[in-house]
Amino acid sequence: MNKFSWYEAKSVEDAVSNVTATASDILGKAPKESSVIFKAGGIDLLELMKEGLVNPTTIIGIKNIPGLNKISYDDKAGLKIGANVTLAELENHELIKEKFYALHLAVAHAGTPQIRNTATLGGNLAQRTRCWYFRSIEHQCYRKGSGTCYAQEGENEFHAIMKNNSCASVHSSSVSTALMAFNAKVQITSSNGKAKEIGMEEFFVHPEVNSKNESVLGSKDLITGIVIPPAKPGTKSYYIKQGARESHDWAIADVAVVTEMSGGKCKNVEIVLGAAAPVPMKAAEAAKMLLGKSIDEAIAKSAGEASMKGATPLAGNAYKVPIFKTIVRRAILKTI
Repeated sequence: MNKFSWYEAKSVEDAVSNVTATASDILGKAPKESSVIFKAGGIDLLELMKEGLVNPTTIIGIKNIPGLNKISYDDKAGLKIGANVTLAELENHELIKEKFYALHLAVAHAGTPQIRNTATLGGNLAQRTRCWYFRSIEHQCYRKGSGTCYAQEGENEFHAIMKNNSCASVHSSSVSTALMAFNAKVQITSSNGKAKEIGMEEFFVHPEVNSKNESVLGSKDLITGIVIPPAKPGTKSYYIKQGARESHDWAIADVAVVTEMSGGKCKNVEIVLGAAAPVPMKAAEAAKMLLGKSIDEAIAKSAGEASMKGATPLAGNAYKVPIFKTIVRRAILKTI
């Protein structure tokens, strides 16, 4: 790890006016005077630095910026979560348990208790993939701009089984799976002072669109919060993560389901798959099968089957397909 300077930002404006790069911008490059990047909890950034993948010369501490560590709920505005709220704070928030249960479950299964005490929501969304070829300084892979995905023919048991023709990495944020199911929006402030809100589906970018970054974040962008629409009557949600071990593994497969029931029938539903593709993705065809219908074992099973339509597993990860079918079915049944 190279030497670096530290700057403690006093406000959002202070932070975005001084930053010059994202971790993606300086990936694999030698230290430069202008490589000034953000750090909140620092879980992912410090790993990238220790692995020799990024070498910033200055780090801007944003963890203590006032106002970014709050959680609030309003029946009209919905749930607002500051980017610096820790995963542990989310996990233990009673209103989130009550109204956004899938988010509570996703956060509770993220990392270890020690990590959740430090990691922030904003950092969790902005983290890079844990693909071992991307994390290896020896491999100049597709995500690093080479055009070659070593997982296609290499070790790929934990990689993508959908939309994986160019890059088979998967995004590491299980929390994003739940947030997308709730149709959350990411609040971003740029150096021009403008704030904007971007839906989760637009926030994440497929590698064929941008091979070097999983999100739309530019070098002058800072995530300041997340907004989730208010919970409607009759809404239930559930999240399931399947890992190799229960303790703290990254997800092999995870799914979040949010249903709005009315008169015993499904009025609205979102089904989101994590660790299936390079970015979290909605299983639109599976969700469509549930609309206007009473949910039972048979239709949940059919939706599980539909969620894997178009899957293109690699040599080592076809086992993921039946896992996804099963956990989609189970998560749906937990919402009725």
